[in-house]
Amino acid sequence: MASDNPSDVRGAHVDVSVVDDVTVIAVSGVVDMLSAPDLTETVAGALAARPAALLIDLTKLDFLASAGLEVLVKAHRQAEGHTRLAVAADGPATSRPIKITQVDQFVPLYATAPDAINALRAPTDR
Repeated sequence: MASDNPSDVRGAHVDVSVVDDVTVIAVSGVVDMLSAPDLTETVAGALAARPAALLIDLTKLDFLASAGLEVLVKAHRQAEGHTRLAVAADGPATSRPIKITQVDQFVPLYATAPDAINALRAPTDR
């Protein structure tokens, strides 16, 4: 796993890496209205490179506010047509709000990063 510069963005720690040809943005800490704009910028930067697949890994996140859900919606819109997108999240602080708001209806949700990476690497009809 190759890792770019990890950074702390106002309560969230973000690490961008590439695993098996999948760009992975791993986030820990808190994604709220203070950290969401910086995370949005990180995701947009990753998508600007037009990777085949992007995983937003929230499995180590302690709290996901509505601003964080907005990051996922924006990522979906920006990725559409050129990058397969998935989210890894498990537990009441992360996957529950994603499911309640039905973001998982258009951004595939996996319980673990390895599961998401395997799915993103699978052949697609695109």
